[in-house]
Amino acid sequence: MTDRIAANASAAEARVLGRHLRDLVGRRRHADFELRDRDPVGILEEQHVTRLQGLIPVRIGRMLQSPFAYYRGTAAVMAHDLATAPVTGHHVVICGDAHISNFGLFASPERRVLFDLNDFDEASVGPWEWDVKRMAASVYIGARDNNYTEEQAASATEAAVRRYRETMATLEQRSAIERYFFQVETDWLETTVSSDEQKILRKTVRKARQRTSDQVLEKITTTDGDAGLRIKDQPPVMMHVDHASDAEIEALYAQYRSTLRADTALLLSQFTPTDYVLRVVGVGSVGTRCYVLLLTGPAGEPLFLQAKEAPASVIETYGGISEQLPAVVPPVDTGHQGYRVVSAQRILQAQSDPFLGWIGGFAGETAERRGVDYYWRQFRDMKGSVDLQGLTSSQFQTYAALCGAVLARAHSQSPGTAVISGYLGASTRFDVAVTEWSKAYADQIEQDFAAVEKAARQGRLPMQPGV
Repeated sequence: MTDRIAANASAAEARVLGRHLRDLVGRRRHADFELRDRDPVGILEEQHVTRLQGLIPVRIGRMLQSPFAYYRGTAAVMAHDLATAPVTGHHVVICGDAHISNFGLFASPERRVLFDLNDFDEASVGPWEWDVKRMAASVYIGARDNNYTEEQAASATEAAVRRYRETMATLEQRSAIERYFFQVETDWLETTVSSDEQKILRKTVRKARQRTSDQVLEKITTTDGDAGLRIKDQPPVMMHVDHASDAEIEALYAQYRSTLRADTALLLSQFTPTDYVLRVVGVGSVGTRCYVLLLTGPAGEPLFLQAKEAPASVIETYGGISEQLPAVVPPVDTGHQGYRVVSAQRILQAQSDPFLGWIGGFAGETAERRGVDYYWRQFRDMKGSVDLQGLTSSQFQTYAALCGAVLARAHSQSPGTAVISGYLGASTRFDVAVTEWSKAYADQIEQDFAAVEKAARQGRLPMQPGV
């Protein structure tokens, strides 16, 4: 693999290696669109085997809202499709699901609002091109979802890939330490976009700042007599379940605290779990085990955490690539999927949630207590996302380009990524090629969407719309 060579090379040597790779994998080859035989419905059914069966209809109902909603839930299908696509062979830590709805706002530990990648369930080590294509295709499909013209869809997609290329070239001129500390703050964003776009950004930031534990407290809790504060049931999205006893929750909470930094672990030692519910999240994640936990502090203050199941990444299960994350410090179990998600998030984000941790738990069904890995994080702490459907085509293109820049920053944290900038160069060949590929993949997604719709109509896939 070129990444092993590049890791021991200087930045200049890595860039030369990237230029040599053009002779092996021409940049225009990334326009090639050839898919292996596959059944998108069958891949979804394979994923459903280990999920909570009662929630499968909700997943299909959410995916069938639109081709773009469907695309959001198809990381496994796309990993399968990309497994035979041309790549340079250079691997980095990748998001694995870098579609444009997986970028957003969140709070840094210093309470500043940042813009970055915000979903890492599929994060792993793999070809950098896979993340770029996942992002680019989402731009094209999202543009169609907003009823933009084909020309506008292509322009937005090319802008995203171009910004990725240009940002990677800029970052590779910086030192590794400078790249590490580079982050996209909303203050900086407001100085670089138009006044019209600032209005949208400020609205999103304002909503994000309101999403704190106090706001969640008002929205999802109730006082239940002698039981005190409880999370409200909102079936089927949020429900109390009998998946663990109080003693088991205490044991899992202690296990989680053991994976935290000393300061965060000490803080959380003052909190006690007092309630938990099963919660339906996302689109592609529906059916995986996700819980919201209410913790109570020494003065009765609430804190909400989320414990989310971490299955093996689709990069491994459908992309066929199984590599450990770099810079692992023993004695951590590097095969733990929760650890994979947490470590990748810390690598790819400029600032990460200090409450990130992981546990090994159980599935929660009474009939089968099999082992399941989880990762934990804060729940809704100043998180927000841009309303893509509220954007004009010009604003959408600006947003897509911003996502490309952020993705480049994430990839630049891996050793030897000067190979990427060396390979891409100053030409637009790669930008245009990926845009052409994205158009073809958008067409394929519409065909797949129709196939899943048909399977739902025929009863092969259960569906519950409107949840």
